[in-house]
Amino acid sequence: MPQSSTPRFHRLTIREVRRETPDAVSIAFEVPAELRPAFAFEQGQYLTLRTEIDGEDIRRSYSICAGEADGELRVAVKEVAGGAFSTFANRALQPGAALDVMTPMGRFGATTRAASGGHAVFFACGSGITPVLSIIRTRLARDPDARLTLFYGNRNSGSILFRETLDDLKDRHLGRLAVHHILSREAQDIDLLNGRMTPEKIALLVRTLGGVKAIDDIYLCGPEEMITAARAVLEEMGAEPSRIHVELFSTGAAPPRAGIRKVAPAADTGIPLTITHDGQSHALTLHDGETVLEAAERAGLDVPYSCRGGMCCTCRAKVIGGSASMDLNFSLEPWEVEAGYVLTCQCRPTGGALAVDYDQV
Repeated sequence: MPQSSTPRFHRLTIREVRRETPDAVSIAFEVPAELRPAFAFEQGQYLTLRTEIDGEDIRRSYSICAGEADGELRVAVKEVAGGAFSTFANRALQPGAALDVMTPMGRFGATTRAASGGHAVFFACGSGITPVLSIIRTRLARDPDARLTLFYGNRNSGSILFRETLDDLKDRHLGRLAVHHILSREAQDIDLLNGRMTPEKIALLVRTLGGVKAIDDIYLCGPEEMITAARAVLEEMGAEPSRIHVELFSTGAAPPRAGIRKVAPAADTGIPLTITHDGQSHALTLHDGETVLEAAERAGLDVPYSCRGGMCCTCRAKVIGGSASMDLNFSLEPWEVEAGYVLTCQCRPTGGALAVDYDQV
């Protein structure tokens, strides 16, 4: 169901922690009956998880890997070197533990070109399979005429997330779902399926399917560098931008800052800032160099955020007064920017007084 209220955290108990690969687990949550409407999700959405590690507030966003009709709330977490939350999740989390979980967000799978039927093609790398799996499960259950093709890139067969699940879905939906694994460090019989998932390889794979005109929707989920280049190549091939749906799992910019960054004392710029959140308006004054999110944190406001790197949309708000610019934007669509939405972790005023509203989702 579409998000209809301000995102907020709820304490949820972990029902299951399941080892999916040597470096990844999936986590299923118990959702009390009174919270099920709040945690009803759309295919391709994500959850922001919050906990305290070594005295620091840590928030990370992870995509839901269940289908809309599966009856469970489950995310996958791949351990990354130096990753505080991913290491904690893979090595310490147990059933019965509790985490703060924000209500679902995101629009990766919300818009498709074909209302029913049609051919959707997915390109995913590594843990980028998680939102793609949610969309595939949902579309197979919802639309008996849909045809889906997945190209999934990994290092080797042992690193493939949800391999058994994908094999089972393919077997149960013969003729409707095709799954092709692209491996960079393990040789396969078909040369085109060997190597990295480069934009050039994506273009060749699209041509084997009849070109972009034979495809209704194209989904890209993986590293920012690959996604940006692949989208450009697909548009050069004639794909309409509205048919290309993207979700970034990392960026080429500086890595997101873990936890809450301590804001050093700074000069008061004198620029008034009004923040509306949970139906209440708060009058602040921006300090020199602050983003809107940093000003909100300094004032003690519990506004939503997660990645701090312009990737996830958790801190999305609408400018309702004044004007602002963003340092980075890897997640808002052009229509959202045109409508006045900003990522508050990247947002700074460009003129006088600024007013933003987190409630206009």
